[in-house]
Amino acid sequence: MEKRNKVIKLHIKKGDTVKVLSGDDKGKVGQVLKVFPKTRKAIVEGVNIIKKRQKPMERGAKGQIIEREAPIYVCKLMLVNPATGVASRIRRVNGERVFVKAAKK
Repeated sequence: MEKRNKVIKLHIKKGDTVKVLSGDDKGKVGQVLKVFPKTRKAIVEGVNIIKKRQKPMERGAKGQIIEREAPIYVCKLMLVNPATGVASRIRRVNGERVFVKAAKK
């Protein structure tokens, strides 16, 4: 039998504002730049910053250290309600996301 590619639905999408619930960046708020449904990860602006060393491209040039965002698991993120500015749970009603209540602190 052939395996079918299952579409994985996530509670966040590109452009959403989210709050980090756990880890080194706990409490930080940022905008989702990219989502990876197969690995259930997302890149959030200003969160999970890593330093990447880059070798020099030309002879005589210097190498450099680049800081960029690394993917973070979606389960560590919670949507921020744009009306109140508080991280809130959501549910889907007729395919639309509806904010239910604010998260506990």
